[in-house]
Order: sequence, then C-alpha cells, then structure tokens
Amino acid sequence: MSEWGQKALRVSPSDRTVAALLRDRAQGLADAPFLLAGGEAWTFSEAAERAALRAGTLREAGIEAGDRLVALLPNGPLLVELFLACAWSGAVLVPMNTASRGPQLAHVIGDCDPKIVIASDAFLAEFASVDTISDGSTALWVADNASARNVVPQIGSAPSLEMRECRPSDPLAILYTSGTTGPPKGVVCPHAQFWWWGHNTGNALGITDDDVLFTCLPLFHTNALNTVVQSLFHGVKLVIGERFSASRFWQTVIDADASVTYILGAMAAILAARDRNPNDSAHRVRVALSPATSPPLWDVFRERFGIQIVDGHGMTETNLTIGPRDGEQRPGWMGRVMPGFQAKLVDADGNDVQTGTPGELVVRANETFAFATGYWRLPNETAESWRDQWFHTGDRVVADGDGWFRFLDRIKDAIRRRGENVSAWEVEQALTAHPQVVNAAAVPVPSPLGEDDVMAFVVCADPAPTQDELTTWADERLPYFAVPRYLEYLADLPLTENGKIRKYVLRERGLSETTWDRERDGAPRRR
Repeated sequence: MSEWGQKALRVSPSDRTVAALLRDRAQGLADAPFLLAGGEAWTFSEAAERAALRAGTLREAGIEAGDRLVALLPNGPLLVELFLACAWSGAVLVPMNTASRGPQLAHVIGDCDPKIVIASDAFLAEFASVDTISDGSTALWVADNASARNVVPQIGSAPSLEMRECRPSDPLAILYTSGTTGPPKGVVCPHAQFWWWGHNTGNALGITDDDVLFTCLPLFHTNALNTVVQSLFHGVKLVIGERFSASRFWQTVIDADASVTYILGAMAAILAARDRNPNDSAHRVRVALSPATSPPLWDVFRERFGIQIVDGHGMTETNLTIGPRDGEQRPGWMGRVMPGFQAKLVDADGNDVQTGTPGELVVRANETFAFATGYWRLPNETAESWRDQWFHTGDRVVADGDGWFRFLDRIKDAIRRRGENVSAWEVEQALTAHPQVVNAAAVPVPSPLGEDDVMAFVVCADPAPTQDELTTWADERLPYFAVPRYLEYLADLPLTENGKIRKYVLRERGLSETTWDRERDGAPRRR
C-alpha cells in the first residue's frame, strides 16, 4: 500500500470523509501532482484551493449543505472541481449521464429537486422539455460558452469557503442507476462509502507511491468517480481522458505515463480485437481493473499487453466487496470477500445455498457507512434491496469451498451494454409511446463483444412503422446505448394469466431469421 494510504487508515473514523482527505493531502503533498484533465494540471494544494473557491460560488448562489446540484458535463476538470466543492461544502452532486435525453433529465431533476443545474452548452437543447428549467424555478448554469446568459461563475468571483466539518454519513453524491421495473433510482452515496472505495480498490490494485492512474470512463458513474478518491486516498496522480477511443487508447495511456488503468464492459474485447501495434507494449501499465473479463482475455492482456487483470464485485449501492486478496488471481473468478465485508449466496426464499450451488449474492459491510444509505426518497425500494440486513445484488453467483466467487448472470430484468445498465422498462416505455406500437418487450441477447445487445419484441397496429422509423423514434427518446439493435415484430407477446409478459420465453427465442438488425439493415447509430 502507498505511504499515504497507510496514513489514511490511521485517521479517526470521524475523519473518513472526502473533504478531510483533500485537506490532509493539500497539507502533506502540497506541490505534488494530483490531476491532469482537459489540459489542466493541478497539484493537491491547488485542488483544495479550487474546491474552496468553487464552494464559495455555490454558497453565493444559495446552495447550502444538503442541497443538490445536477451536473450534465463531459469528463473534465469542471466536473472534478464540482465533486470536490460539494465534498468541501456539504452539498450533494448529482452527475448525470451525458447520453440522457429530455425524459430522463425531467425525471432526475423532478426527483432530486436541485437548486442548480450545470450543463455543457452542447446539451442545452435537451432541457426544452424540463418544466422547472423552462419556467426558471430551477437555475441553469451553462459551461463552455462565455456568451451564455447564465454562464458558470469563474472561481474567485466569490470568497472561498471554509471547509465544512462533514460527517462520514453525510451524502456526497446521488448517482442514478437504471431501474429494471421503473424509472432510474437515485443511490445516496455518503462520504464514508467513497472513502472505503478509495481504500479497497487501491488495495486490490496494489497502488503504490509511484503509480499514475488513468481512466477514460465517464465520471457520472461510480467507477470513474471513485478514481478521484483513490488518487486522494493514496496520494498519487490521476489522469482523466475525455472518452474511450480504441484507436487512441494505448497512445493516451503512454502520454499519461499511467501504470494503473480501468476497463469496463466491451472495452477489453474491443482492444483485443484490434490489429497488433508497437504501442501494445510500449506503455508502463501493470494492472487494470476490469470486472467480468473472460479468461481468454486475461491471457491476451497478460501476454500481448503485459497487463494483469483485476476482477471483483462492486455496485453503486455497495463497495468493492469481493476481489483479489494477497495477490491471488483466478481468471474468470471475481475473488474472495474483502476485509470489512460479508457475503453469501441465498435462494429465492433467502435461505443459504450449499457450496457449489448458484444463488443470489447478498453482501453487507462491517464498517459504518461503507455502503450507500439507500435510494433517494424511495423507502420501500430501499427496504426491499436491504432486506434481512443484507444488500441483495440481483446477481446469480456460485462459490467454491475456498471462498472464491464466480459471476454467472443477472437475476433482475436488466440489460448490460458496453458498460452501461439499460432499463428494459425505459426501452419499452419509449417504444410503446409510438402511436402505432401496441406492446413491446426488451430483452438482452449476447453481444459478439461481450455483455449484451438490446433486442425488442414489438406488436404493432396497422400500418406498422418500419424498423428504421421505430428505431429513429427510440433514438430521439433514449440514450444511444439503450436503443435496440434488434427488432422482431410479432402478432402477440407471450403473456401470463394476469397479463404479464413471459420474458423468459422471449429470451429463449432470441435472434431468428426474421430478426431485423439495425447494424446490418438499418440507419446508423448516433454513436
């Protein structure tokens, strides 16, 4: 473990906050490099100064501790600055997926009731259908457009704010995750949860004082946002890329001088499928956090790229609860229970299953507030997911006699596409909003790149829209990653006696000769 990681473990439990980490690193590593993003480079002391100044502009705008701030921004220094400013001041950051469309924005803004929304100029058109923005009851600040009427205030335009003494239980972020039977739920993530993410993930990766971290994953997800805390916890430099580019990935890693990186979803398969290049091994990356990577890809990364894959299990609601311990690795296995946590497998009735029998993975933390505190304003859903004093992950997993866990599949009706959770319910809502669509069901089908592709079975009225017309309709209402790749028009959907769709029948049916493939037959995607 890094020297500063060891120091962090010696602090009082009451200091397990992101603000305290930032304060301590600014004092102990003042001139050491902390961040490189969007062409800006900050030391640890500069990061603390910017957090205090940005917190001052937020306070002048009326944002108090506990108030929400929605950010619709690309990867870059402003989003990191807002995260640290919220940690410093006690405000709560709500970073939104930049692929969100009007309906998703309206839901999140209506649900979390923010004081201010900060958005990149490129996304402003999406707010036209958000009533609280249109009528001015929610303030909208515009980034990266100096001529905008409500531009984001420059830091220094208000006095810096003294660091608020936050508690480990205080919320720092609300991260919206795609629901499976309803709209996205806001996961309330406290300071201590981020603190333990920094500790646990850093330990799993073996972060040392000489490491440089690199991520190009989106900061609106927990994976990338937690790299900021890993950097603070271990006192090492973090480089943030704008987005993933397979053609530029290794050169970007080389330019960053990175030794640790983060890979998600289909990224590993995409990189492995590319033609060999001298840059494949010209970097100094030694380890990559890449959950659910297949054993053959472990071999490719070790032999071709010289990189050790690290697997594990973590969710927005939990922490890195399962991962490698003592340097042990088993390709295809997530790992063992990490210190400070408990995990077991249960059947549908909540009974423990025998070793070697698949069951639902349930986890809990020994450390206070190492998990999310629940779903925002959803007490019933919170109680359901945290029932019996265990968090129910919805993942089907098997364990061996040595305590190693292997992921099998997802129990819930969710689709995972290229690192993004897709709500089948939201896909179905978008499709059935078309005036000629009677019913629709979205299911996952295996993707050649790993994870899933989205397939929709649709019942239409006459005259039925063409498949191109229907996916264009969906493209205007869904994030790009949720738009179905495959469409199958049916006369009827298989239903239960009480009218619910028998989705297992559709999943078993899968692709057929009559399936329409957007990538083969249709219009190009937005991305």
